[in-house]
Amino acid sequence: MTWPGAVRHAIAAMRAGRPLRITGGAEVSVIAVESATEELLGILDPESRARLAITGERAAALHLSNERDAADPGAPVVIRRETWLDAETALALADAGRDLDRAPTGPLQPIADDWAESLRAALWLARAGGLLPALWVLDEPAGQQSIAIDDIEHERLHPSIEVVARAKLPLEHMPPTQIVAFRASDDGQEHVALVVGAFGGKAPLVRLHSECLTGDVFGSLKCDCGPQLKEALRTIGDAGGGVLLYLRQEGRGIGLANKIRAYSLQDRGLDTVDANRRLGFADDERDYGHAAAMLRALGIAEVRLLTNNPDKVAGLEAAGIKVTERVAHQMPTNPHNAEYLAVKRKRSGHLLI
Repeated sequence: MTWPGAVRHAIAAMRAGRPLRITGGAEVSVIAVESATEELLGILDPESRARLAITGERAAALHLSNERDAADPGAPVVIRRETWLDAETALALADAGRDLDRAPTGPLQPIADDWAESLRAALWLARAGGLLPALWVLDEPAGQQSIAIDDIEHERLHPSIEVVARAKLPLEHMPPTQIVAFRASDDGQEHVALVVGAFGGKAPLVRLHSECLTGDVFGSLKCDCGPQLKEALRTIGDAGGGVLLYLRQEGRGIGLANKIRAYSLQDRGLDTVDANRRLGFADDERDYGHAAAMLRALGIAEVRLLTNNPDKVAGLEAAGIKVTERVAHQMPTNPHNAEYLAVKRKRSGHLLI
């Protein structure tokens, strides 16, 4: 059984550049490429034997695959260590934003390994921590923290959430509103709910809004997130009440820094889906287990969902929240986001109405 905070502490170790042992299967010791400096790697791996592990998506972008797992694009790929493969070069290989700037490197030789499931779990920790999904696979360093695959999988599939604070939040042109702060058991992220007005015992109108600093705060025209947020609040207010969940899932779950990396790839001609894949992520890394747990904590089991994204409907229902109605939520385009919105419809299944 998982112990409270195990995944949260493991993610913190990844971010801090500390080695981590994944147990419960074929044991493997790893450290995140993005947080491992050359000096630290020299201490942990004095004989330069550490191998590089990346996601199948990133390996495909680099035209690599494991012989054994070539048919599975999601399988981790382990690359043999070469004398020229130092910490800076590994980071340049992991960061697709540098693909057109770095000098040619190679050859890169994928090797067979026995740690596929352990590395999948470790790469998920890196992604959950907002880091590039790339790891050094180490020999056994001393004093490292350990976490079991079962603990990671349990938290991934069954995240819990705790209410940490609640207060009134007066909003312009809105019914009486409360803000409720939650903390997630797995990654430690803090999400909030705006509970607007009264539901009258009916399934409330609910909007799941993923955090977007560039759109929500700075008014970026590259996406429709800022207008979606404002319109969702207006719609909920006009309905007399409902709930807006503000979820810390920046960049469809890849994190702020990685979203900016994806933006740089879009500047070079990739669309939003291909940019995520080239960085080593899935098209959309979000899940809605936290959202479902937040709704349950608010005593809500059924919702009318304000969205054009069928994945949100499916994700909530898979997590045990009944969606009684999908309410369309469509924003007008502008010259900067028209292609982005078209890609969401064509490649991610978003609906027009």
